[in-house]
Amino acid sequence: MLNFIYWPISAVLWFWHKIFAYPFGADSAVAWILAIMFLTFTLRLLLFKPMVNQMRSTVKMQKFAPQMQAIREKYKNDQQKMMEETRKLQKEMGVNPLAGCLPVLAQFPVFIGLFHVLRSFNRTGSDVGLTVEQNRLTPNYIFSAEDVQSFLDSNLFGVPLSAYISMPSEMFAAFPNAEGLTRGTIIAVAAPLIIMIVLGTHFNARLSVERQEARRASGKQQAPASEQAAMQMNMMNRMMLWVMPATILFTGFIWHIGLLFYMVANNLWTFFQNRYIFSKLDREEEAEEAAIKEAKRATAPKPGVKPNNPKKRGKRG
Repeated sequence: MLNFIYWPISAVLWFWHKIFAYPFGADSAVAWILAIMFLTFTLRLLLFKPMVNQMRSTVKMQKFAPQMQAIREKYKNDQQKMMEETRKLQKEMGVNPLAGCLPVLAQFPVFIGLFHVLRSFNRTGSDVGLTVEQNRLTPNYIFSAEDVQSFLDSNLFGVPLSAYISMPSEMFAAFPNAEGLTRGTIIAVAAPLIIMIVLGTHFNARLSVERQEARRASGKQQAPASEQAAMQMNMMNRMMLWVMPATILFTGFIWHIGLLFYMVANNLWTFFQNRYIFSKLDREEEAEEAAIKEAKRATAPKPGVKPNNPKKRGKRG
């Protein structure tokens, strides 16, 4: 059904695994973990420019927030006219609100695709019902049967990368170390990763929220124009700070070890990317403010010189 997602995801993962298999070995957990992390970096690199544009548009929208509020007040009884004037203003300012959704929305299919591809390495148990032998001889999208065996044989501290906390015990047989594998050992590896992801997600959200608050305090960003807008903003901030990390915490038991490394890599990229983009936007804003001040200084009358008013000169003539 979603093969148009699964095949490209498996192809990128396959490519990076071949790269890292040279120094670390095909069956090495390090090679597979790095392949998963670099799959993440590949996606985020492709989305880097749209993300910069989205953040730049957000700054622009904050600057013309008073005009937006004026439009809402003026056309509060005419929704169609309000939408027309809002789109007109956004076009004049060079802002496309829908473009800002792309970097976020594009990550969902990748997450779903990687989740499915990693789970498909082990198709024993009740869902598909392959025997251990059949599973090891069945390709997984672009991965050959040999690649499937390589992934199943790789493990981190004795825990296979396709294992997850809630995995049915009958699926343990697919792994070569099945006798020594227990739910406790899976939890011992998965739990620290889940906690790292939860803390990383919260920390990245806090950086964004604190930046908003600092910009409002310095006057660079308008405060919410109404009580309702303030409530909506606070609700969004609370969701970023608490709801999303809590969701990860309470759903982490169904995530494969490999998928947890995808999220770790995602958090790392987000942290460094946001620091870079925030710094870049601040420099652009400072340069713009300096250019405006310089333009005002250039057009201002020099000390002791009367302002040149063409209209008054025309009347005297």
